[in-house]
Amino acid sequence: MSVLIAGGGIAGLSLGLTLHQIGVPFHIYESAAQLRPMGVGINLQPNAVRELFDLGLEAELERIGIRTRQLGFYSKFGKTIWEEPRGLEAGYAWPQYSVHRGALQMMLYHALVARAGADCITTDARAVGFDQTASGADLILADGSRKSGTLVLAADGIHSALRQQMYPDEGAPIWNGRILWRATTKGAPWKGGASMAMIGHDSLRMVAYPISRPDAEGLATLNWIAEKSFDPTSPWKKEDWNRAADINDFIGDFEDWKFDWIDVPGLIHGAEVVYEYPMVDRDPLPQWGFGAVTLMGDAAHPTYPVGSNGASQAILDARVIGASMLSHGVTPKALAAYETEVRPLATGIGQTNRAGKGPDAVLQQVEDLCGGEFTSIDDVIPSGDLAAHAARYKSISGFSIEDLNARPETIKAGARLTG
Repeated sequence: MSVLIAGGGIAGLSLGLTLHQIGVPFHIYESAAQLRPMGVGINLQPNAVRELFDLGLEAELERIGIRTRQLGFYSKFGKTIWEEPRGLEAGYAWPQYSVHRGALQMMLYHALVARAGADCITTDARAVGFDQTASGADLILADGSRKSGTLVLAADGIHSALRQQMYPDEGAPIWNGRILWRATTKGAPWKGGASMAMIGHDSLRMVAYPISRPDAEGLATLNWIAEKSFDPTSPWKKEDWNRAADINDFIGDFEDWKFDWIDVPGLIHGAEVVYEYPMVDRDPLPQWGFGAVTLMGDAAHPTYPVGSNGASQAILDARVIGASMLSHGVTPKALAAYETEVRPLATGIGQTNRAGKGPDAVLQQVEDLCGGEFTSIDDVIPSGDLAAHAARYKSISGFSIEDLNARPETIKAGARLTG
């Protein structure tokens, strides 16, 4: 009885920690020769933070991230559209964290190695396919070797080779015409020091938030994402986390975004290196699992980086898979139960984000109604409507305050697979 996991990112490592917690043998096969911190900042919603706390990682999260206390939406003139508390300040029983993605991945990796041993993961081992077998499934690696397991979990990201085998005619990820430029800059945080800001509208936008506590000089590491829309029928470079960008491609669009609480061009100029990639997702699938093999994380449900759901949903996938195994054993039935529970929710999130109905939809509404210029936002959109919109997205994404606080543990403390 063993579970083979293709991919050592956030999804795969979270699953490894979960399986170790409940006593299920596993092994992770990671394509990179060495795990190293990649990416920039991300947010973890309270529903995912709860699961990491239940994995005993509260102290580690507190060390590498900061507790996000506020989310704000602002027009292209820096005017306040909507601000709301987040995490504990909003009434959740768990905080929201802003953290460097690479720091989170390495924290999960080190925790897993400390608990399960360094031999639980093989690097430089790229999964290229699978075969169903009489006893489960084989994971096929790029070197031609086969690893036999009871179940195979594909956590190999948006370019998943296992997904491609399941759906060979799917094609490349779908670009929506927007380019993201992402970086971190040392600077003074705004609005209390733990606030996430979304500024602009659909065609031009800046998202920024701190991912570290201020140092002795009051400076923190500020994560930012500049976003610009292009004609989606025009060609663009293939997405790549590691491609350095030229800020002259976009800095001119943001030069006037200097407000009394944030200096957007200053953030851009202050970055040592800026990374560029297109905003892409994939169409939702009608089925994730086939027999002893299923998809999880970005391999199953890649979505636009809207609403801070990507990493959070990957963690939730891992926990639901673990809970399903506790109920159904290490069997295809457990994979089917996981898909039944998670796929409708993940599909709803992806479709909502793609349709422009995420929490940031208010930015374009204000742009359409008044061009971003107003004296009082209530003259443009009543505050009650803004509050209702924010609540709807939380409900769609599975982290409404009341529901999450009342929800039982995904995996009860001390639960172990028996038999």
